[in-house]
Amino acid sequence: MTLANSQKYLEAWKKAYPEKFASEDEIFSRIRRGHHIFVTSGCGEPQYLIAAMTKYVESHPKAFFDAEIIQIYSLGIAPYTDEKFKSNFRHNSFFIGNNTRDPVNKGAADYTPISLSDIPALMSAGMVQIDIALIQTSLPDEHGFLSLGVSVDVVKSAAERASLVIVQVNSYMPRVHGDGFINIKDVNFVIPHDAPILELQRSFSEEKTQSLQRIGFYVSRLIQDGDTLQVGYGSIPNAIMAHLYSKKNLGIHTELLTEGIVSLSQAGVIDNSRKTLNRGKTVATFCMAKKETYDYINDNPSIVFRTVDYTNNPMVIARNDNMVAINSALEIDLTGQATSESIGSMFYSGIGGFHDFMRGALLAKNGKTILAMKSTAVHESISRIVPTLSPQAGVTLSRADVRYVVTEHGIAYLHGKNIRERAMALISIAHPKFRPWLIEEAKKRGLIYPDQAYIPGERGRYPEALETYRTTKTGLQLFLRPMKITDEPLLKDFFYSLSDRSLHRRFMSWRMDIPHERLQDFVIIDYTKEISILAIIGSQENEMIVGLGQYGIDEATHAAEVAVAVRDDHQKRGIGTELLSYLTYLAKREGLLGFTAEVLVENTAMLQVFAQGGFDITRQVEAGVYHLKMAFRIPETVRDI
Repeated sequence: MTLANSQKYLEAWKKAYPEKFASEDEIFSRIRRGHHIFVTSGCGEPQYLIAAMTKYVESHPKAFFDAEIIQIYSLGIAPYTDEKFKSNFRHNSFFIGNNTRDPVNKGAADYTPISLSDIPALMSAGMVQIDIALIQTSLPDEHGFLSLGVSVDVVKSAAERASLVIVQVNSYMPRVHGDGFINIKDVNFVIPHDAPILELQRSFSEEKTQSLQRIGFYVSRLIQDGDTLQVGYGSIPNAIMAHLYSKKNLGIHTELLTEGIVSLSQAGVIDNSRKTLNRGKTVATFCMAKKETYDYINDNPSIVFRTVDYTNNPMVIARNDNMVAINSALEIDLTGQATSESIGSMFYSGIGGFHDFMRGALLAKNGKTILAMKSTAVHESISRIVPTLSPQAGVTLSRADVRYVVTEHGIAYLHGKNIRERAMALISIAHPKFRPWLIEEAKKRGLIYPDQAYIPGERGRYPEALETYRTTKTGLQLFLRPMKITDEPLLKDFFYSLSDRSLHRRFMSWRMDIPHERLQDFVIIDYTKEISILAIIGSQENEMIVGLGQYGIDEATHAAEVAVAVRDDHQKRGIGTELLSYLTYLAKREGLLGFTAEVLVENTAMLQVFAQGGFDITRQVEAGVYHLKMAFRIPETVRDI
């Protein structure tokens, strides 16, 4: 629809409904004392209406008192928080922005902590009262429909609940497909005023810092082709999106549409072709970006804005297979509790959609959640990874909610780990200068071993917690434990017990000797990069190695290359199966995505062990060697709550 046609339709509707185009004084005189006034948020904020309303109050200071301004988030002007209007307005936000943070923390404005998905229901139930709605839309089309444009979220619900709807129609507002249409017949007053839509400015210098780029790199390793993503806003999400150009067939189901999403869409990386819900459509509920992004979403049928009780509904989110929710936090403690809304007792932002998407993604088939955050704040003077959350900080995510945590120093996977393991995993991705402090504080609190060593010594520390006992399908009792530096003699006996054929299958070489230099490569282990598990029989005093399983992590793919060998005289007893099963368990605990392996074509026994391992296997053959990729299968989460 052209601008000329829109202007023509606006003139036609003026003639049809002249009473809707009253003077501003007449319109704002309808506001009464104690009214609850909803204002569209973010980049959709109707700045002209806000300015006109406050101008009216200045001209008529006793026109009304104690009106409540209800808003999700103020990105633009917020004059109603000014001291001179304290008898006229009281601001109540569901998410705190820069313009309202000081008033909220000084007690001059209010903050309602709530997940965004819950707000429409509160409005419908009358628990959040709406008397007047100040909203901004596109120009009307020939059918009288106005588009809410860049901010649909809770605006539709507010407009439906309000007894008085005042609309700023703006030719700069894009017309966006989806739920964000209201008819001019259903609004009370229309004020035409053209002005550029608010834009979200980015700090490119910050986004190019090494730490943000490392976060983007680590998160990109966790995202697979065909995943459906939710991302927030800010420098970290922008850095993440910049590292996804090598991916394919990504989908989007998010609350916020950003220019990073549009850039990936224009590059063909995001095509929504493999989504299980709303296939072919990028789904969002509001947009905060720049004019180029607003131009892209204008009348674009591949972009659909739905109301927030749809986009942020955890049960709707869970219908997206391979859903990946990427959010950030202000602080996380060593047990896995995280806050995204407060710094100690200071209310900083809000819950927003953080909780909605982190919970929804966990309910999705093959879903995952990623908490991406810089390890420090205030020019590296403060650690965001702390022994305990700051006093009075709100816990936005409980210990049970957190899966992946990513900083510029790496990836920590917390799910299913005990407190000691969580603490060490988080310390390992903290800023190096804070790690000694975190180690000592964790010791004081009994979170880790009292004699816990510090890296680099920790890299060689024997991980006793990985010791376990297993019984094979043939009834053989095995002691599975990690390799020790003292295992060189036992390992030498193990290798020389293998037949020439077994050695060839293990090393793909006809070299028959295993000298000390080669054994050293096996027994000196950096457990941050590889795992070596021995299958032991016999007493502690007379151990014998009957099997060896190993994997080495490939940081580029967040997968691992795996290999298994079994003594000839103990083959076909289920040892290889148990080793592979345990290695798979350990890899999944670390959040790895799968295994790779090279197996000689004639090694049918090992091929069968892999085939029965419960993987999704793809294979290529070259020069008599199978190159296997074995992706982990994630059981479907029970979603009937």
